[in-house]
Amino acid sequence: MAPPAGRIRPGRYLGFFVLIVVVLYALVFFTGGGKPTPKLGIDLQGGTRVTLSARTPDGSAPSRESLNQARQIIETRVNGIGVSGTEVVLDGDNIVITVPGEQGDQAKKLGQTAQLGFRKVIDAQTVTTPPVAPPPGQGDDPAAIQQAKATRQAADLVTGTGDSLAAGPNASAALTAFTCSTQDPLRGNDDPNLPLLTCDQTGTEKYLLGPVFLKGTEIDNAVSSSPAQNKPQWTVDLTFKSEGRQVWADFTTANIGQRAAFVLDTQVVSAPTIQSAILDGNTQISGNFTQAQTKDLADVLKYGSLPLSFTSSDATTVSATLGLASLKAGLIAGGIGLALVFVYCLVYYRLLGVLTVVSLALSGLIVYAVLVLLGRWINFTLDLAGVAGFIIAIGVTADSFVVFFERLKDEIREGGRSFRSAVPRGWVRARRTILASDAVMFLASAVLYAIAVGDVQGFAFTLGMSTVLDLIVVFLVTHPLVAMASKSKFLSQPKLTGLGGVQTLAAERRSARKVPAGAGAKES
Repeated sequence: MAPPAGRIRPGRYLGFFVLIVVVLYALVFFTGGGKPTPKLGIDLQGGTRVTLSARTPDGSAPSRESLNQARQIIETRVNGIGVSGTEVVLDGDNIVITVPGEQGDQAKKLGQTAQLGFRKVIDAQTVTTPPVAPPPGQGDDPAAIQQAKATRQAADLVTGTGDSLAAGPNASAALTAFTCSTQDPLRGNDDPNLPLLTCDQTGTEKYLLGPVFLKGTEIDNAVSSSPAQNKPQWTVDLTFKSEGRQVWADFTTANIGQRAAFVLDTQVVSAPTIQSAILDGNTQISGNFTQAQTKDLADVLKYGSLPLSFTSSDATTVSATLGLASLKAGLIAGGIGLALVFVYCLVYYRLLGVLTVVSLALSGLIVYAVLVLLGRWINFTLDLAGVAGFIIAIGVTADSFVVFFERLKDEIREGGRSFRSAVPRGWVRARRTILASDAVMFLASAVLYAIAVGDVQGFAFTLGMSTVLDLIVVFLVTHPLVAMASKSKFLSQPKLTGLGGVQTLAAERRSARKVPAGAGAKES
């Protein structure tokens, strides 16, 4: 037979809560390597945050489809190089990459457009002066991009088509007048169907190149290759898809003794002379590369080029020492908040305050386990905004206890009930308020999470998660513990529960209601 409304069997509820805790910590210790620590964000453990601003040749806003495609490619690059705990999110027209730990240098390279094209070298000149820096902001100016296209990609720079390409009448003068720049406005924005005046990555040679005859999208695989006996430098080894293999074979067969330029984001990476026909599609990109540079280049070529070009508008690096200090400050703030709640509850509610302390401690127990598991399952990282969400959640959880305890007082004061009989009635009334309050808090957190990005999402997520866990603790721990205390002669003593004043007031009110009835009987 089920108990009356509000009356429960506390042992069952507490047993179910213990089962939840056992399952959670079994997952913590026996899955995912068994390391019982949550993942921390860059502001707590140190790391790098890079903001990439999208740009288009005409200065118009990039399409949402292009931004989403770029974000997906960057995420693929992240997975390919094994950077763990990295977050890639859209923030307006920006892409924000967050990399916890010491792998920030790799994050700064993830926004490379990686538009690779193979162009025929029509003419080349050695550069004797160092590259010049453009005026501030000019490199990102749409007008500068259009001007560069007009002068450096003029159709009359070359004549002929295919294997008969040759320099135009004004090409030599244009190449001589062209100067290399440290920040190329055409980077990632050159037209593959037009010729191109550009420089190599070191700024020591400038080129007149024909249109792209083979796109980087035809690359099937790219790997970093170490120096060998007949190859003193690090290289990137390429293999082509079937169509690209045929195009490359035809070009190398028809252009033995000529140079082919491997152009990455408008810069010439390598421009080797074709010694013989390459029929199997196995090709090397060589240059003055380090091991890290060849690995980075191979990775970005392997996972595809971005549909947009990006500039790094902001790169923030937080040292591990500063992150540790931030974590310590967050823990101190949380500890102070808990201590104040504990003192208030113990002074005002006495035994009920002790039950509050126990409930909060058990709430922290399951919150920690959930944090560890979410870090493993969905790569959730705890940052300062998340810590702030947990600190606010302490107040949300304590508020549920206060609502319950005040309902108990109302039942005793207004209804003249004992502590034991007030618990089930007070719980029925408090339960509705607690559910409504937590529902509103969870809904607000969900809306904030849906419309926000970055740190604000972390705050909303932890606040919403804590709100859900608050309900578990209140329903499975706090209410059963209060019900058990109300059934104990010792624990239900007014001096222990802090309800003595309310019970005295209730008794006085009952006496006051009886006095007029007695006085009327004497007069009659």
